[in-house]
Amino acid sequence: MTVPATGRLRVAGATLHYEVRGQGPLLLLIPGGAGDAASYDGVADVLAADWTVASYDARGMSRSPLDDPGAEQHVASHADDAYRLIELLSPGAPARVAGCSSGAIVALHLLATHPDRVERVVAHEPPVVEVLPDAAEHRAMLARVQDTFHREGLMPAVAEFAAALRRPGGAEPAGPAAPAELPPGAAARAERTMANLPYFLGRIVPAFMAYAPDVDRLAALAGRLVLAAGDESRGELPYRPAACLAVRFGTELVHFPGGHTGLSTHPAAFAELLRETLAG
Repeated sequence: MTVPATGRLRVAGATLHYEVRGQGPLLLLIPGGAGDAASYDGVADVLAADWTVASYDARGMSRSPLDDPGAEQHVASHADDAYRLIELLSPGAPARVAGCSSGAIVALHLLATHPDRVERVVAHEPPVVEVLPDAAEHRAMLARVQDTFHREGLMPAVAEFAAALRRPGGAEPAGPAAPAELPPGAAARAERTMANLPYFLGRIVPAFMAYAPDVDRLAALAGRLVLAAGDESRGELPYRPAACLAVRFGTELVHFPGGHTGLSTHPAAFAELLRETLAG
């Protein structure tokens, strides 16, 4: 695995940690869930053969501290962070962008608000449940998860959330603790993921899954948007918004190997299909 160059970018309310590999046109990879830049370690080297590949820790996650640790989170602020990274790393040309899960929500907002800076977007299972006809049921599920979080603590709420996501109509597994036998890099990544969970579940999930994308705006930009989903997550909640939007836009839903977390479970095959899809 190539060791990336790292940098820090000051943005409104936070300082972002970012990592860069390769050379060529910019490809920005937006992490999802409680993960960070390392979420893309398994695919970055393959993609760096064609592009300058940048990934980062979202504000409030891992090595990207907030100025105010209690600050409310908004999709628009996270999308502006992605825009600032593109401005820094590709000031003269638009970038390709890929995002998974909550990172795909950020990618959708970035495309809608800065289409001049985005050449192509791959959005893998963005859980924008507000586009679904049964959105009210998912709002109720999210309210129950938050209630469990505040009454019973983190892990019961994580278990409830993950179970809801896996059910047909159900949400986003957050990731297990690090086994002792993991190599040092993987152990550190898993430890960061676990440390991110309270922030993710308590502030990212409620804000991001309440987000309603500008569907009309995205429809007008559908030629630059690839909606993607896991081949093994058909019918599950994170799958359904991508499928719904693809039907609405009259575009193909591209199926990637694995399920919602195929990026981690099938990195080689995921990387090759992502490379083909981004080249488009």
